[in-house]
Amino acid sequence: MRLLICILTLAGLTAGELTAADKKPLRALLITGGCCHDYATQKDLLKQGLEARINVVVDHVHSPDKSTKPPLAIFGNPDYAKGYDVVVHNECFANTVDEDYIRSITHAHKEGVPAVVIHCAMHTYRASKTDDWRQFLGVTSRRHEHQSRYPVKKVALKHPILKGMPEDWVTPKDELYVIEKMWPKARALATSKSERDGKEYAVAWTNQYGKARVFGTTYGHSDATFSDPVFLKLVARGLLWASGGLED
Repeated sequence: MRLLICILTLAGLTAGELTAADKKPLRALLITGGCCHDYATQKDLLKQGLEARINVVVDHVHSPDKSTKPPLAIFGNPDYAKGYDVVVHNECFANTVDEDYIRSITHAHKEGVPAVVIHCAMHTYRASKTDDWRQFLGVTSRRHEHQSRYPVKKVALKHPILKGMPEDWVTPKDELYVIEKMWPKARALATSKSERDGKEYAVAWTNQYGKARVFGTTYGHSDATFSDPVFLKLVARGLLWASGGLED
């Protein structure tokens, strides 16, 4: 045992790090597309940023359609998330209203597939009358405020997702989403203050949806945000938590 410790020490590793390195990587499905954002660039920035920080392999499903209700072939297939440890939703499909279609997406999560939801995922399906997607997200939002550099305040100081996150994080220029409602099983991790009404709105949170853990953040509008190491660290730790790699 002493010999092993000496070898690891010389290599600059701990036993825990060696075990983590030997683990099979998580498989993540990243879904992007729709209006209002440079998803073609951001999907690559997010994939690269996550894979550089944690033991994960990210696969893309991307729609180049920039409308508010683009088709995405995998949805409607109840097994779209099969084989993945976590699904990352970063799509912007605001005007899709087909309730069966929406439930075909949320069903996989209700049955236990963890999720990460980013930025315009919160405005996806906002025209729908059903609340299935909003319950899955953990928040209801239908509008955002202007772009600015927003200070982020941690409010769940002991949560493992926030471990090591800076105390003085200020975003790159990004949008603040107005959260109308936090659903009962959602818990805010961090907030930012509106420059218009002075209210604090959740910008990062956790949710429990059926059997699945969900991590969400409303930031993620600009390419600069997806190049921000603090933002990427937050999303990476949120992904680990959702998939069971970080315990409360």
